[in-house]
Amino acid sequence: MASADRLLRRDPTRPLACVMGSMDLVRPLGLAGVHSAVVARPGSPALFSRFAEAAFCRDEFSENDEDLVGTLEQFGAAQRDAPVLFYEEDAQLLLVSRYRRRLARALRFVIADPETVENLVDKSRFYALAERLALPIPATRRVDPTDNPAHLDLRFPIVIKPLMRSPAWDALADSHKAIEVASPAALEALWPRLAGFGRDLLAQELVPGPEACIESYHVYVDAHGSIAGEFTGRKIRTYPIACGHSTALEISDAEDVRMQGRAATEKLNLRGVAKFDFKRAPDGRLHLLEINPRFNLWHHLAAVAGMNLPALVYADLVGLPRPTMQAARAGTRWCSVWKDFPAARASGVPMSRWVPWMLGCEAKSAVSWDDPMPVVRSLLHRVLAKASVKEAAAPLQPSKQAG
Repeated sequence: MASADRLLRRDPTRPLACVMGSMDLVRPLGLAGVHSAVVARPGSPALFSRFAEAAFCRDEFSENDEDLVGTLEQFGAAQRDAPVLFYEEDAQLLLVSRYRRRLARALRFVIADPETVENLVDKSRFYALAERLALPIPATRRVDPTDNPAHLDLRFPIVIKPLMRSPAWDALADSHKAIEVASPAALEALWPRLAGFGRDLLAQELVPGPEACIESYHVYVDAHGSIAGEFTGRKIRTYPIACGHSTALEISDAEDVRMQGRAATEKLNLRGVAKFDFKRAPDGRLHLLEINPRFNLWHHLAAVAGMNLPALVYADLVGLPRPTMQAARAGTRWCSVWKDFPAARASGVPMSRWVPWMLGCEAKSAVSWDDPMPVVRSLLHRVLAKASVKEAAAPLQPSKQAG
């Protein structure tokens, strides 16, 4: 198995991967000697990686983007061997699921069955499914923002979540994944903003504790229903520090997380890859928050720690022997350098302590000595884009005419 400082040589006779995602998905494949055609937003570091042999830019991703489906079909059909498709966001997951028959003509991929995908992505359907399967979820209600908030029969504090993430929710919640609400009075004050959102939402009883109490189980279940690889991890920091996005992570070795993740995998009769997010309450009990049946940034960290799930998926789909894996080494850390710095500051971590901690992280998003261009060219792209916007917005200066 390749480590962070030892890359496997690319075999040009093997199919490319086709990655809709970030460097944290391109990198683990690259460590295994697999190069990619990358589909990402303009300026994404993944587009400039040494592991990227082709690049396709998309401003946004939609689950109903037939143009992107056609591009993927055309690209796959033009290759000597069908590429292996990977996807990282909910919209990409839904696109692959809903167009699976068309995409399967030119690409290879693993994915859960259509009903399971829809049930897990739509959080309202997920919580109904979790109740039927007796999964350990917090009390949850679907709410209509045009209704009376006094009708909500939950214990406060609660969190308000969207049924599905969207740019409109990010704008409403100021980039938080959820909004914490401390009391009925606070909910009543928030209600006009929620009503303006115009869509049903979820209200859920808050499991006490910081984001560092969120632990996860990650699994790849092969076509025969066997667990081919798994690992557990925990969050260290997010930004914003409450209900934010992960900026620092660590591999763990939590037996109860592994056992509950396996049990839920079996109840769902799941195939493909998935991440199960739990939050550990002060009494030690685990509460299941969500299940995401797609690839994610954790796969970079786990690959460096010895458990490369994307490489296992690739080997199975291409018909190669599975690479040798080991149990992911507990304590291996990942961080997103630019995002974790403000997260650490907001958490009260002084720079004198954060810098050596960051430098000691075994995996860093888009940052590596053997692949420096993602950071360099992505930063250059952003600088030039800002300069272009500034120039376009500058008022026209009157020209001087000769007298």
